Amino acid sequence: MDLYIGNKNYSSWSLRAWLMAAKSGVQFNEVLLQLDTDSFYQQLNAISPTLKVPTLVDGDITVWDSLSICEYINDTYLSGTAWPQDPKQKAKARSLACEMHSGFNAVRNALPMNIRASRYVELTDAVRKDIERIDAIWSTQMAEFAPSQDKGAWLFGQWSIADMMFAPVVMRFITYGIEVSQASRAYMQYVINCPEMQAWINAAKAETEIVEADEAGVDR
Repeated sequence: MDLYIGNKNYSSWSLRAWLMAAKSGVQFNEVLLQLDTDSFYQQLNAISPTLKVPTLVDGDITVWDSLSICEYINDTYLSGTAWPQDPKQKAKARSLACEMHSGFNAVRNALPMNIRASRYVELTDAVRKDIERIDAIWSTQMAEFAPSQDKGAWLFGQWSIADMMFAPVVMRFITYGIEVSQASRAYMQYVINCPEMQAWINAAKAETEIVEADEAGVDR
């Protein structure tokens, strides 16, 4: 299995698919491509119809969407265990994952993932609205599944695809110093402490490439 990803410092979509593959324990070959380069598109030209990352190639199957990659790994290698097993909780987890996958455009545009940086960005009303909704999601889930406000947990107790979808948002909020509730801060810390996330963060900080389009804000 080959997983094509972009720069770990910037590529939020890649993080979702990579974290899913890493958490699953499935053996995969990471193919790291440099964003905004000619070689990026040349290498993807024969692989992905969208010329975007992440793209997963597993034998004769190609999957080119982060949520679809998570679903594929879950269905093929994990017997569906990366969703909550209770039908009602599973429906909620899928709803949250899809909400993140298709929404929160204000946060995406204003606060690009940039793990190496510590930045300040003036927040618009639209961005604040997105942040409030994300904070509400995290704090609600922590109220149900975390042992206390100071000790985080995965959104549904055990890690799920929903956590994979929100992992880059955790990194965004850290970079831009976004204020959230105590329960949400506990969730963020829990995600950061995950060994696979630590591996990604360390690799991101070791990168030196600059993608100007994702260098938002001013240094804090």
